[in-house]
Amino acid sequence: MVDIRQMNFEELRQLVDWANDEGWNPGLNDAQCFWSIDPEGYLAACENHEFVGGGAIVRHSESFGFMGLFIVSKLHRGKKLGTQLWFARRDHLLSRLNEGGTIGLDGVDAMVPFYERGGFKQLTRHRRFELDTAAPEIRRPTDVVDLRSVNLETVADFDRRCFPARREQFLAEWINQPGAVSSGFVEDGKLLGFGVMRPCVTGWKIGPLFADSDVVADALIQSFQIEGQGKPIFLDAPDNNPSAIALCSKYRMKEIFGCVRMYYGPVPKLDHDCIFGVTTLEVG
Repeated sequence: MVDIRQMNFEELRQLVDWANDEGWNPGLNDAQCFWSIDPEGYLAACENHEFVGGGAIVRHSESFGFMGLFIVSKLHRGKKLGTQLWFARRDHLLSRLNEGGTIGLDGVDAMVPFYERGGFKQLTRHRRFELDTAAPEIRRPTDVVDLRSVNLETVADFDRRCFPARREQFLAEWINQPGAVSSGFVEDGKLLGFGVMRPCVTGWKIGPLFADSDVVADALIQSFQIEGQGKPIFLDAPDNNPSAIALCSKYRMKEIFGCVRMYYGPVPKLDHDCIFGVTTLEVG
């Protein structure tokens, strides 16, 4: 018998460990940072009282939520547990949003038809790029500063242009997580872009990377390469910002993975030209 219930923190840590087993290369602090967004935003599937699968259904605001980190233990696949869990997650998240709210997710290609049958529509593709070694021509930009020196409300204002909900609490946790490199581009006292590069099981992931122009995004990318300690760097760039894909091409980053951003409900109005890298594929 399958029991679907709210997940606890230790089970979320287990889910992140499973994500590593799947080759998703999670951040070293992902469980804690994800939990800080919405402790009620995770559902577990249990069979005979054993935790066998789970996923995020994070409520970012009254009108926007995100589904991700959807995994069933390898030993329990092929039993339709995932289908039961997925629909339960969708319906539970909808019940936590206002009528007419929107849910986002990033789906691998094989699952897109299933998600479409569940009411989601495709918007754009997110491509994961890998940079093995820093480019020889990079330099340290003078306008890039430690993001922790920038007023959090200012960062949240910029973030809201690129994300469907305001999320100061999450940003505070994300920017200050152990080992992260958090950088902002400030010119004449104005924040023109920012990004966070977090330590992962392998190398680093940059996310978000939001910038007013490709010049600002490039400066941040160069800064991150300098801080990367020679480890590989990964970035999830959206197809609907061609400048983001061009920037990855400039540094000869290798495409290693792709998924499709999909929405249930109205598509959020965002400054897509400012989105050079999404925050995460797991919680938005």
